[in-house]
Parts: sequence; C-alpha cells; structure tokens
Amino acid sequence: MKKILILLAAVFTYTMASAQTTWTIDKAHSNVKFTITHLLVSDVDGLFKNYDATITASKPDFSDAKFQISIQAASVSTDNDNRDKHLSGPDFFDVAAYPTITFTSTGITKTSDKHYKLTGNLTLHGVTKPASFDLWYRGTIQNPMSKADDAGFQLTGTIKRSDFNFGSKFGAAILSDEVAIKANGEFGKAK
Repeated sequence: MKKILILLAAVFTYTMASAQTTWTIDKAHSNVKFTITHLLVSDVDGLFKNYDATITASKPDFSDAKFQISIQAASVSTDNDNRDKHLSGPDFFDVAAYPTITFTSTGITKTSDKHYKLTGNLTLHGVTKPASFDLWYRGTIQNPMSKADDAGFQLTGTIKRSDFNFGSKFGAAILSDEVAIKANGEFGKAK
C-alpha cells in the first residue's frame, strides 16, 4: 500500500509540474513592427494593428514555451495611406489571396539569462519557411490592476523578403531584401 501511495504521489507531482499554462496577448501593451530600407538611404517603419498571439509553457522561465502568432496582413500601417494601400495589393501582401501571416514555434533554446533563440515556421505571402528570432524574456510580474500574472517578451530578427516571394518586382536598390522585425508582447496568464 505504501508503494502505491508513493507512486501516486510521484505521478501527481509530475502531472502538476508538467501542466501547460496558456498566456494570451494584451494588445494594449504590445506591438508588431517592421523596418525596411528604401533606396539604400532611408528606413521606413511599419506595424500591424490586428494580430493575436498565445504562449503555452509549463516552466516558469518559459524555456519550454511554444508561441503561436497570427497577423492580419490588411492591418499593415506605415502612416501613409497610399503606401499602405500599395502594400495590401498584389505587389506585396496581396491580402485578398493571403490574408494571414503566421508564426508557429517549433523550438526554443536558452542562449543566456532570459535570452532565447526561438525557431519556427513563418508563413508569409502563401510561403512557409523556417525562421529564427532572438527572444528576450523580460520577466513575470503580478499586474497591480488585475492581480493576475503578466509576462513580457521582446522578439527581434531579420527575414529576407525574397524567401517569401514578397515584393519581387522591387529590387534591393529600391527596397532592401532584409526586413527587420521587432515585436513587444505583454501576456496575461489565462485563468
């Protein structure tokens, strides 16, 4: 009987330790931005206004985290209506054919304290490719307003638009092939 109780306690402890926690994005305190170089001399910044993201993790340091990010391409904004309309059209995002940009993580590797390499599959313009980003876990704190736990992250990295057949009519002398990505996310622990 004693062995059965010890076994049950071990199973219970393992189950509790490996329980997945879901974290949802707080859009009021988050953003998804990009920067591209125009004519080799000027950076143009943009962002997406409509996106969603969740994290699942069982470890408090998020070293086993899985990220799922979904962005509505039509929500692109560069603070210029004509450019935003062009970006939404067939030359770039082609939002009628490819309305959603997604990233699903496939792995996370700790590189230093609170810093990780996040890998996954990025789908943009109907093309899915492996992508790798630097991830900074900024910490977890109890939100004084909601009394719930909030965790902060910053994701940075660079993708090549040529990998996704994105804006292929425009060479590197007009628009850089490399596009810098920066996202800040505040996530609330699901209840």
